[in-house]
Amino acid sequence: MKIEDLFSVRGKVVVITGGSRGIGEMIARAYVENGAKVYISARNAAVCDGLATELSKIGTCISIPANLGDMADLARFAAEIAAREPKVHILFNNAGASWGQSFDDFTEAGWDKVIDLNLKSVFFLTQKLVKQLAAAATEDDWARVINIGSIDGMHVSPYEAYSYNASKAGVLHMTRMMAKFLAARNIAVNAIAPGYFPSKMTAGLNDEIVDLTMSQTPMRRKGNTDDMAGVALFLGSRASGYLCGSTVTVDGGFATTA
Repeated sequence: MKIEDLFSVRGKVVVITGGSRGIGEMIARAYVENGAKVYISARNAAVCDGLATELSKIGTCISIPANLGDMADLARFAAEIAAREPKVHILFNNAGASWGQSFDDFTEAGWDKVIDLNLKSVFFLTQKLVKQLAAAATEDDWARVINIGSIDGMHVSPYEAYSYNASKAGVLHMTRMMAKFLAARNIAVNAIAPGYFPSKMTAGLNDEIVDLTMSQTPMRRKGNTDDMAGVALFLGSRASGYLCGSTVTVDGGFATTA
């Protein structure tokens, strides 16, 4: 098989949550540039609309702003996607938030906000779009759900972000659960566990933590757009056809030392 067929995502309908910045933007840009029809969501409507306008100059990108941490807004977003697209080939569950606070002071608000967005929304958005995913699937090219976890769901991080780390560990295990039970519908569910990538979220880390992370990363650098684009395109294409319930760690080797 030719590489352009094996790795092509041209003509696929792709939904990317949290798609306006950081890792979500990296994924959205890669898919638009390679001929997919991409829907992005984010809580900040102006930023979401702005990126969609920019990417629409090179392909098709549609903004549907939403707060997926709110079940009513999640349902509205899913209904709007379903009304526009009878088939969704790829769903990236990327929307996320973090909350750092000491154990003694950690608040219920910091727990609920993060768990609702990072974990709960992954399950329920997939549930609400499962008919469109199943409709897009074929025997030789399954639909894909790709959940964005984190290496912080795989090790004990050096900072106190209890709900974030718990949510990302949950995402990785839920990926395996979903993979087992959605395979009957020709939907392959996999995850990406990123290491340090520049984003609004990582911008909040202090220099000491960043330096520690870099010192423990064998490749001695942060992730970049090409690093995320490559694995995201792989997981959405026929090239990943026999992956189901897998987590691809994209961290420059950090997990081997942490």
